[in-house]
Amino acid sequence: MPLTDQGSSSTASTIPVLVVGALGRMGAHVVRAVAAEADLDLVAAVDTAAEAQGQDIGSLLGLGALDVAVSQDLEGHLCLVSQQHRGAVMVDFTHPAVVYDHTRAAIAYGVHPVIGTTGLSPEQLDDLADFSRKASVGAAVIPNFSVGMVLLQQAAVAAARFYDHAELVELHHNGKADAPSGTCIKTAELLEAVGKIYNPTVVEEKESLAGSRGGQRPSGLRLHALRLPGLVAHQAVIFGGPGETYTLRHDTMDRSAYMPGVLKTIRQVGALEGLVYGLEHLL
Repeated sequence: MPLTDQGSSSTASTIPVLVVGALGRMGAHVVRAVAAEADLDLVAAVDTAAEAQGQDIGSLLGLGALDVAVSQDLEGHLCLVSQQHRGAVMVDFTHPAVVYDHTRAAIAYGVHPVIGTTGLSPEQLDDLADFSRKASVGAAVIPNFSVGMVLLQQAAVAAARFYDHAELVELHHNGKADAPSGTCIKTAELLEAVGKIYNPTVVEEKESLAGSRGGQRPSGLRLHALRLPGLVAHQAVIFGGPGETYTLRHDTMDRSAYMPGVLKTIRQVGALEGLVYGLEHLL
């Protein structure tokens, strides 16, 4: 379907929003959340689902017609929006294989990316941060939009000063493509910023099944990933000391838990001078 002039009714008081992966688990929640906010204007719904091309995203999600047709032409929409609107935001919940290219394209067109897709490598994050800064386009890569997860991470950093032994366990639905999760990696990075080596060797371990002890980072932290139907997103940080353990756990039962963080990031990303990594920078 030809690209049309959708969303041209955006005003200076509204933020134009493109949702990429609009029919996915998270993308559909974002579409609903954006459509319900008076200061946000949904201007594009990008998704690769062949059967949905040209159909109204609102009708497909049971919201009623929103006059925004589903399209797979991301670059076309970025180009159009960059010409018609100032301060447009792209929200991406897609796949690790394409998120880097999507993010770089948004920055190139002057559209602020809000990235919930995990799987970007440290090198890719560094490159995007440099590109964002040079282009003066605010960007946000958020491994987890839950305020509760930010609180868990802060508590874990505080606990890490007192415990030398710690392991991380993350549990997700079996449709998640990357492991360990970006949230788990981010948590490990925060613990490593304390500046210590974890899990000093007590005995020489031997795995009779490779991977049984999880993945070990240079800091000594071990990360374990479970994938099962019925799960949404869960994480535990378990500290051990003489005669005790201390467990911090966060459970997401419904993806609506992420929407306050998504909306907050959409509203703030335009004021950023470069790329931020993690919701804690916006709270």
